[in-house]
Amino acid sequence: MSEEPPPGAAAKARSSAAWGSTLSCQEFAAVNGVGFAPVGQVFGAAVYAAGSATGSCPGRFDPLVEAMYQARRTAIDRMTAECAAVDGHGIVGVRLSSGSTFAFGELEFTAMGTAVRAAVAAEPPMPFTSDLSGQDFARLVTAGWVPVGLALGIAIGSWHDDLTVTRQARPWSGNAEMVGWTELVNQTRRDARRRLDQDVRRLGAEGVVTADMRMRVRQRDCPATVGRRDHIVEVLLTGTAIVGFASADRPAGPPLAIMPLGPWRRTRART
Repeated sequence: MSEEPPPGAAAKARSSAAWGSTLSCQEFAAVNGVGFAPVGQVFGAAVYAAGSATGSCPGRFDPLVEAMYQARRTAIDRMTAECAAVDGHGIVGVRLSSGSTFAFGELEFTAMGTAVRAAVAAEPPMPFTSDLSGQDFARLVTAGWVPVGLALGIAIGSWHDDLTVTRQARPWSGNAEMVGWTELVNQTRRDARRRLDQDVRRLGAEGVVTADMRMRVRQRDCPATVGRRDHIVEVLLTGTAIVGFASADRPAGPPLAIMPLGPWRRTRART
């Protein structure tokens, strides 16, 4: 009759095992410098038959947008479950990707990052997720902020290329703004920003530091008018939702606006 392992034996075995990481040497040093240690590389994936951007002219594509949200959330949740399985407190350096790798055009959505554990006794209710680099994660913690989770803003819009747009697009029309296309890009970005705001509130965060904005533009044959085409814009915003924590040198402050955390911001701060 075999004996039951003592309490905590599984956790100790995991902590003593070799771990993998997606962090560079500089990122590892930065994360370790604020009291976090890598415990393993974690991954999540989901394959969805999300279809393509179709619909009536001009169309809003709400079902497709919701499917894209669900697919990415599923991949993130599975990655977070792997983090919890190795006793991680959170994930840094998350990278989201998608691509069609299957015969019928299904999309694979993936999330990958490095699980980290803080040198504290308190266990968080659930692991946090962050797409910040190791260095930016360390700066965030040093400044009195902690990640809550990844926030997403996804929007799809379309513009029917009418006679006005067709005339403006002719090579001999001269240098002029394509007003319709400008409106399409601006409106789709606003919609994505609004969805990002909603995701930040869902996570209970005070603000978000944005890391990436991707925009994809393509054309399709108009489903309502033969011989005409529509332009379709897809916008994806990703960022890390954050909250402030009270400390001796920085009490929790007012809510933050959406802000980038990149090299150009650090350069402006120094000057």
